[in-house]
Amino acid sequence: MNDQPKIAAPFSKDRATAAPFAEPGVPQIRNINWAGTWALYRKEVRRFLKVQLQTVWAPAITTLMFLIIFIVALGGSGRTVALRGEAVPFADFIAPGLIIMGMINACFANASFSLMVGKVQGTLVDYLMPPISVSELLFALVASSVTRAIFVGCALWLAMAAWPGVHVTPAHLWAVLWFGLLGTSFIAFLGVLTSIWAEKFDHGAAVTNFVIGPLALLSGTFYSIDRLPPIFQDISHANPFFYIISGFRYGFVAAADTNVVTGSLVLLALNLVFGGLCYTLLRRGWKIKA
Repeated sequence: MNDQPKIAAPFSKDRATAAPFAEPGVPQIRNINWAGTWALYRKEVRRFLKVQLQTVWAPAITTLMFLIIFIVALGGSGRTVALRGEAVPFADFIAPGLIIMGMINACFANASFSLMVGKVQGTLVDYLMPPISVSELLFALVASSVTRAIFVGCALWLAMAAWPGVHVTPAHLWAVLWFGLLGTSFIAFLGVLTSIWAEKFDHGAAVTNFVIGPLALLSGTFYSIDRLPPIFQDISHANPFFYIISGFRYGFVAAADTNVVTGSLVLLALNLVFGGLCYTLLRRGWKIKA
């Protein structure tokens, strides 16, 4: 990432030799390069929107199949789930988990693709040469991935809202927005970290299949962890995806497997740790700069 030329300070030692103004045609960028960050964000968003049947609607339809299987094929429409002493209809219980699971998968797919495909196709220089800082690059990549997750989440919500017997009206909208943002941001940082490390598509697929998939499926999406033996409850509490799904579900059914304050603190800490790690690796150019 290049830095723009600086204007000499009015009372610096170099004032006698430095021009008081920039050379004609040389842009000066102070503090934050809003134009560059916005341009990269738009590029990433337009990239996945050009193939939205594959990046937005296909994941939404695939996730919707889980709802149909569990409610129709397995006869789950009449069941209830005990969630901290409250009986929640199974359809209402599983729908929020499926929405955020679809958002997680879409967010990781987007974040883990950008830098990795640049390495494979030899276009990584397109991310390194523009005059944007490391933090601006990281923000654009994460924000575009969160945007894709929101698109998938909205598509899933509309489909489930129209499905008979499923109620997805938020009980606490703040929790839906808060845990949706914290959860997808954490997944985006994880995706960027994978994109930095991966050198070919097989590496990204390995993380998806052996890390993201199992953690998402074993995080209480389809069941309440209160029904698990104590040792598996402890394992579930060590799964960061559990706090994403539990907090997001709380926004819809006003009940959760864990305390939402605890979940918020865990996700905030994970965002800070993984965000700092991504920033450090990008700044050092690990596996990016030759």
